[in-house]
Amino acid sequence: MAKPGSFVHLHVHTAYSLLDGAIRLPELVKTAKAMDMPAVAITDHGNMFGVLNFFLEAQKQGIKPLIGVETYVAARGRHRRDSKDPMYHLVLLAQNLTGYQNLTRLVSAANLEGFYYKPRVDLELLKEYNEGLIALSACLQGQVPRMILSGREQDALEAAQTYARIFKDRFYFEIQKNYLPEQDVVNQALIKMGAEMGIPLVATNDCHYLHKQDAEAHDLLLCIQTGKTVDDENRMRFSTQEYYFKSPDEMEKMFSDVPEALANTVDVAARCQVELPIGKSYHFPEFKLEPGEDLNTRLSSEARSGLEKRLEAIGRTPGFDQEKEQVYRDRLEYELKVIIQMEFPGYFLIVADFIGYARRNSIPVGPGRGSAAGSLVAYALGITDIDPLPYGLLFERFLNVERISMPDIDIDFCTAGREQVIRYVSERYGGQAHVAQIITFGQMQARAVLRDVGRAMGLPYGEVDRIAKLVPNRLKITLAEALKEEPRLAEAVRDDPRVAKLLEVAQRLEALPRHASTHAAGVVIGDRPLVDYLPLYCVSSSHEADGAKDVVTQFDMKGVEKIGLIKFDFLGLKTLTLIDQVLKLLKNRNVELDISRMELTDQTTYDLLGRGDTTGVFQLESSGKW
Repeated sequence: MAKPGSFVHLHVHTAYSLLDGAIRLPELVKTAKAMDMPAVAITDHGNMFGVLNFFLEAQKQGIKPLIGVETYVAARGRHRRDSKDPMYHLVLLAQNLTGYQNLTRLVSAANLEGFYYKPRVDLELLKEYNEGLIALSACLQGQVPRMILSGREQDALEAAQTYARIFKDRFYFEIQKNYLPEQDVVNQALIKMGAEMGIPLVATNDCHYLHKQDAEAHDLLLCIQTGKTVDDENRMRFSTQEYYFKSPDEMEKMFSDVPEALANTVDVAARCQVELPIGKSYHFPEFKLEPGEDLNTRLSSEARSGLEKRLEAIGRTPGFDQEKEQVYRDRLEYELKVIIQMEFPGYFLIVADFIGYARRNSIPVGPGRGSAAGSLVAYALGITDIDPLPYGLLFERFLNVERISMPDIDIDFCTAGREQVIRYVSERYGGQAHVAQIITFGQMQARAVLRDVGRAMGLPYGEVDRIAKLVPNRLKITLAEALKEEPRLAEAVRDDPRVAKLLEVAQRLEALPRHASTHAAGVVIGDRPLVDYLPLYCVSSSHEADGAKDVVTQFDMKGVEKIGLIKFDFLGLKTLTLIDQVLKLLKNRNVELDISRMELTDQTTYDLLGRGDTTGVFQLESSGKW
């Protein structure tokens, strides 16, 4: 029986190796801890999507997180676009914060510069950004193993020497035992080369799923990825069912002939000491100031002058006197004091700046919504067009010194003008290196996962569609809930073995991330290049011409906020576009309306809402069910 802490998994693909890994992060960490492992690694294919959530989950469960990636190395350089150009796997693990930052730079460059079928790095990048990184020679798709299998022993030796020169004492030969004849050949060669070259060995298992019984579900996941069915003879598949998260006992039995390869995994884990700066500080973008100015005085000055303009308009209304005017001034000073105390002046100035740009360029902007409508400072700066005082809107719902959190203002822009505003922000606040949109992940939800798995199993479309439609049409419903709520679904599972298998596999894969895309609203702006904080990624753009890409963060909206980057919400609202078009049509007929000055007590409008005629009315057209 293996001693506690005698082995650590260094090569693990989680669900964020999209449609290739099937390991959920909480279950991964829980299982590693139950097996008395002191640490566990995450090494997803070419991305760091899951790194932050993995780090937090490991911290919560009291186990050391090892942050890594399985990269693709382009043999002839990342800028070449040649399908015949070899591409090799290489596992990289961060030793420290410098290593983590170099890993984010490598992964970002792989996606932004080197993407060709896969995100690729090259030797040039590895030479520049190897500090603080440990490298493992990877699986059979690594450069050294591939050359060994092709009979190019001298080339394998030279490749190993190249990696050893780049990473110095931080390069390891990775051996696996998965009952593949090719792997046995590679292992023997690596053990021999390691002894001759002084390169240590590590034992890994290239984990893609958690338990051995998950192999079938994982096989179907690969079918979903490749658009094949299990009956397709020529499809991609794993040759064995050994790619699961094996226990230290299992690994000890398999590697009894090379115990040092097991011990070295613990040594590698001990060399890794990464502490991510979570919740330490905010990284506000730089707002350009005049000489002698600071953010506090600039905000106060603009808010006070903005209030004067608002008061000029308000003062023309009946019953407005000096006493009421003083209420506004006192409220403004109170809000400014809170904003300055919480160190958020820069946020308000930046939001006011790009909203001002939109207005100057005739891009319709929404009047404001959410808790920000309770801020008189936002109203004075032109961020909102809603005077909070007549409606009793509370500033404390928006910002409160007793509940420290970033202000979060949702800004609606005309759909047609949203991209123009984002381009302005990018140009003004440091360029593309400082500004990116935010990633979001589509998940395999109840109905969708049934259809995906059904296709992969080769079941007739009509049958799968019938089963999927039995799932109640409710947001975020799970298959387990559907089986309890819909007797016909439970009956189909009981009476038809194929449906039973469909539901069994679908539940194993349910809620795994399926693809990455661009968040509908979120934009992050950094004070320094974003790769100093997180990795970047490219997704196909839905806003530009064919082939255009959005640069997005590899961490989702919550992750971006946790590491202190500042998120701004740019929502594209088709209702604003429609209103703008209607106003222009009316102007053509010599009817001019100012939508910001519309009467809010129009009885005809209330009669329409009272009848429930709200189709097409933003935020009032839903069913109203919660």
